[in-house]
Amino acid sequence: MRYIDIETPGGPEGLVLRHGSPPQAGTGEVLIAVAASGVNRPDIRQRQGSYPPPPGASPIPGLEVSGTVTSVGNGVTWPAVGDQVCALTPGGGYAEICKAPAAHCLPRPEGLDLETAAAVPETFFTVWYNLFMRAGLKAGETVLIHGGTSGIGTTALQLAAALGAVPYATASGEKKCQVCRDLGAVATIDRSSQDFEPLLKELTGERGIDVILDIVGGDYVAKNLRLLASHGRLAQVSFIKESKVTIDARLLMSKCLTWTGSTLRPRSDEEKAEIARQLRREVWPLLSTGRVKPLVHARFPLDQAAAAHSLMESGDLIGKIVLIPPT
Repeated sequence: MRYIDIETPGGPEGLVLRHGSPPQAGTGEVLIAVAASGVNRPDIRQRQGSYPPPPGASPIPGLEVSGTVTSVGNGVTWPAVGDQVCALTPGGGYAEICKAPAAHCLPRPEGLDLETAAAVPETFFTVWYNLFMRAGLKAGETVLIHGGTSGIGTTALQLAAALGAVPYATASGEKKCQVCRDLGAVATIDRSSQDFEPLLKELTGERGIDVILDIVGGDYVAKNLRLLASHGRLAQVSFIKESKVTIDARLLMSKCLTWTGSTLRPRSDEEKAEIARQLRREVWPLLSTGRVKPLVHARFPLDQAAAAHSLMESGDLIGKIVLIPPT
């Protein structure tokens, strides 16, 4: 099979196409003939050498795929050979054949082709786990989504709006701000020219925001904590800026705040299986009816993975990037 190897940790040029033997499905696992694989920021961190795969995982980058099941291991009752699925993987997605735990597979949503379905697992697992399971976002609550046109942001905005929350967003430039409004944001702050903290305090009548989903970090953290309403929750899913921050921790006590965070890859297989079960029950009907859908900004052939990474690092995109195995 053909796959992408990280020849040299560092820049995108370190990604090279190789030929090698396909993986084998173990107990509880399936093999998937990959139709497409999603590109995510953790892939960039792995390429740079700062996010190694967990023990036993494939060193090949790629945390989500879609395709057709070609083989199943012992103990697998679903999916079956021939089923079209999308799957969260611990690694190995940038390849023509990928191994995944059967419990982390989900059926291709009705109405989505396989290439688009590849853009679902990583961001939907991440958003559901952090925004709804950990931060406990409920209908009627206000929520601020930072980076509203990222893969995480576009997913979070749609799910929040579809499930009855009141979403706000930050984005850079009027074009991206309009996309956020189109996805359900009641207001969007242009971070290139506006300070979100005072503006959102004003928009909420000084009450503040119930839940904030932050991918930025750095100086946003202190602003987030000041902006949160009483009993508010801050869900941290990445640090595009600095991860070492200075805050007034007394805010956590005086306003009864919760600051939580997670990375998806190290979670246990059972934790990920539970997220998959909840997604299938709560979110798959929204995907199947088109009320929520992943936004795919660009598709690249697998052998152009370096170009895909360069685009992601530029920030000049809205939604997700997927890789397509060459014919």
